[in-house]
Amino acid sequence: MLRGWRKSLQKKRERGNAVIEVTFLAPWLFFLFVGVLDLGFYYYAAIATENAARVAAQYGATSPASASDNAGACNFALQEALSLPRINSGMNCQALAFIVSLTPVTGPDGTPAASASVTYQTMPMIPIPGLLQGTMTLTRTAVMKVKSN
Repeated sequence: MLRGWRKSLQKKRERGNAVIEVTFLAPWLFFLFVGVLDLGFYYYAAIATENAARVAAQYGATSPASASDNAGACNFALQEALSLPRINSGMNCQALAFIVSLTPVTGPDGTPAASASVTYQTMPMIPIPGLLQGTMTLTRTAVMKVKSN
C-alpha cells in the first residue's frame, strides 16, 4: 500500500517538472518561430524583387526603343511583384515601397544592353535586436543584351 502511494507522488512530481520545463522553453520556441517567419518573408521578398528586376530587364531588352521605357518596365515589374505586401497594380514605381528604373547601357561585349534596378522596402515585421530590423530595403539589378532588329 505504501509503495503505490510513493509511485503516485513521484509521478505527480515528474508532471510538475514537465510543466516547469515547458515554461522555460516556451519563450525560446516563440522567438525561434518568429525569427523563422521573418527570415522566410525577407527571403521571399528578395526572390520576388530579383524576379521583378529580371522581368523589367527582359522588357527593356526587346528593342532599342524599350531600353529606356521606365513606364513599360514598371508595368512588367509590378505584375511580377503583386504578391508582395504594399504593392498594387496602380503604383507609379517612383517612390518607396517600389522603385523601378530602366537605363540603356553598354554590355560587357560592347553591344547595347538594358539595366533594370528594382528597390523594394518591406513592410514592418517583428524586429529581433541584432538579427532582424523592422523593415528592410532590398535592391536588385539585372542586365540583358538588347535584341537588334
